Amino acid sequence: MTPIAAADITGLVLAGGRATRMGGVDKGLQSHLGLPMALHTLLRLQPQVGHLMVNANRNLAAYEAMGAPVWPDALPDYPGPLAGMLAGLEHCETPWLLTVPCDTPGFPHDLAARLAQAAAAQDADIAMAATREGGELRTQPVFCLLRSMLMEDLVAFLKAGERKIDRWTARHRCAVVEFEDPAAFFNANTREELQQLQRPPG
Repeated sequence: MTPIAAADITGLVLAGGRATRMGGVDKGLQSHLGLPMALHTLLRLQPQVGHLMVNANRNLAAYEAMGAPVWPDALPDYPGPLAGMLAGLEHCETPWLLTVPCDTPGFPHDLAARLAQAAAAQDADIAMAATREGGELRTQPVFCLLRSMLMEDLVAFLKAGERKIDRWTARHRCAVVEFEDPAAFFNANTREELQQLQRPPG
């Protein structure tokens, strides 16, 4: 088992969605504890990885001001998180890419380390977080560490008209890592949920 170093991981904040349930606003730019939500996510991700990028489709200058390279979706019409992942893979210069959504600013501080450990131990192509809800283990597929060499396979999958993230990950060796605190993965899809987030993350 060869360990995966933080320097071998590029972190990608996914901020390219339509945010329809939040009225179509640019979700990553919504204020959370006085800062844009995507900036909280970047700052939490920064110490865990070697490089940072943002996937955004609107207000690119505002995201660029956060200090990381910004890449729009590789496909038109907001086709979902896989398009953002593909944008990250196209510009990733490390062996691994770690994706996190911009609307979950309290994700675990050891996310990258634990996913990397599982990927190495299981010789997996993808490692994703999971939490237990009501006794059932549920994956959090946008919290995903994946080998950058999967890019061509993802291109073919999307070209075939597929969009569902779990159908794509199911095609590959996937390690699932259970995180004990489901609250760490609480995400703000609506304005009400954004209000619930307005307490300092742990």
